[in-house]
Amino acid sequence: MRKVRTQVTDAPARRRLVTALTFAATPVLIAGASLALLFNPWWVLPAQQRAGVAAITGLPQAEVARVTTAIIADVTVGPPDFAVAIDGAPVLDTAERGHMRDVYGVLRVFAGLVVLAGVTLAVLGIRHRGDGWWWRAVARAGLATAAVGVVTGVLFAAFFDAAWPAFHAVFFPQGNSSFDPRVERLTQLFPTPFWTDAATTVFAAGVLIAVVVWLIARRLGSGLDAT
Repeated sequence: MRKVRTQVTDAPARRRLVTALTFAATPVLIAGASLALLFNPWWVLPAQQRAGVAAITGLPQAEVARVTTAIIADVTVGPPDFAVAIDGAPVLDTAERGHMRDVYGVLRVFAGLVVLAGVTLAVLGIRHRGDGWWWRAVARAGLATAAVGVVTGVLFAAFFDAAWPAFHAVFFPQGNSSFDPRVERLTQLFPTPFWTDAATTVFAAGVLIAVVVWLIARRLGSGLDAT
């Protein structure tokens, strides 16, 4: 009798824990999916063209594509050498390479969080795939992520000049993220118009993914409740 009472008492606590884990993991996985856009040449190269990078750098578009693809490969796959060169001369100077190695390190941490979030949701999904309440938790997490994404995206766009330095101050407190766009290639390859385009795209993609998660999870939860 005592054992039955304990199980009944513990059930709400377990459900709260599962719900909290779902709310923590869902936005991380959505953020990872949307940020993946920034680390593939299929999106980056057209964005550079829209920002006029070839004209800014004075390089042919094919050379911009080659250099950019090499930098993306170094920051995503590694090793983080960032030693791509043009006519034997390194494209990035020592400070720029140091900053990109810091970016590589931050990405490794974030990728670990995304993997952990994915594994968490996979385990919870297997365990609770037949529970309508869990799918409703996923739906609420998706809706909350979409709402936060809209508000954050609007604020980021409205106050980009302040938000961009603040972002670097948080993730790169060592302060090696300021470069002279007149002479340093990193800022020329990825100028401010590129980053405003990137921020808009990432926030829009995140909101879209979150809305899709909300709709699908809500439908699955309602279907289970009806059975």
